[in-house]
Amino acid sequence: MSPRAVILGCAGPVLSEDERRLFNAGDPLGFILFARNVIDPEQVRTLTADLRASVGRADAPILIDQEGGRVQRLRPPHWRAAPPAARFGTIFARDPKAACEAARLNARLIAVECLSLGIDVICAPVGDVPGPDSHDVIGDRAFGRDPAAVIALAEATALGIADMGATPIIKHLPGHGRAQADSHHELPIVTTSRADLLAVDVRVFKALAHLPWAMTAHVRFTALDPERAGTISPTVIDFIRHQIGFAGVLISDDLAMNALGGDPESRAAAALGAGCDVALYCAGTLDSAAALLASVPQLTDRAAARILAGRLRIDAAVRAEPQRWRGRLDALMGDLVT
Repeated sequence: MSPRAVILGCAGPVLSEDERRLFNAGDPLGFILFARNVIDPEQVRTLTADLRASVGRADAPILIDQEGGRVQRLRPPHWRAAPPAARFGTIFARDPKAACEAARLNARLIAVECLSLGIDVICAPVGDVPGPDSHDVIGDRAFGRDPAAVIALAEATALGIADMGATPIIKHLPGHGRAQADSHHELPIVTTSRADLLAVDVRVFKALAHLPWAMTAHVRFTALDPERAGTISPTVIDFIRHQIGFAGVLISDDLAMNALGGDPESRAAAALGAGCDVALYCAGTLDSAAALLASVPQLTDRAAARILAGRLRIDAAVRAEPQRWRGRLDALMGDLVT
């Protein structure tokens, strides 16, 4: 029997008995961790083991946002403070080869930390290209405004994550960079022409369409669908599949964000109905999780095949040498940014 096509958050650093029973009965596909779930390495390892035990699947994916900069759930003193994506873009302008090496090493270090905790899916890299008037919700999370640089650095980051056997998620398709509002709070509306989207935003994601997982954008693109946000638009999801050419696992952005109307169940139904493979709901509230598990369907055979194909493509062939990588990364960034 397939799990439910939803990934859920949990409330705190320890799995409660109520959560354990709910997840055991409801069988979500996997879980996502936030800062509220993180204290120290041993605690996180216990939590990830308990989450997988609750659904009885050792391969249940556990996600985390660990981009670097202001979006990283694992922070000092127990974990490294990774630089924001924009810093690699600054280096790229001076030395593209060194920037890509640094991005890949940085991503390997992130993956090593995550995998040591039982976290195997990393919500990075960001492939968005900000515009001149964009909201700062993306900001320095983006590698820059040059699509060629974003493609190269996002590719290097995804390779670094995959080198260690973790799964990268490229985000946010078909592009969040032009948004002039924060989708955590309201629905951004992008009026850019289709031609301009194809020339910049879509160019990036088309070049990265081979990656195993991708995340949608809670943004309404009037040139693609004048009425619905990308996550819940069959037209936009079809565009992602056929114009961008993404054939991997497509997961919604967090359905607890205020960009979308309705209750969690209707949001999830709309996202899955539009063509997303998996709904993501990060709030960690028991009532919402219960409602979702009662309403979200099982993973489709096609989605299950995409997940399996993504796993088969990840080969942890690189020998872990984090101390050597850290020294090389520090040298690259210190030499090229000063």
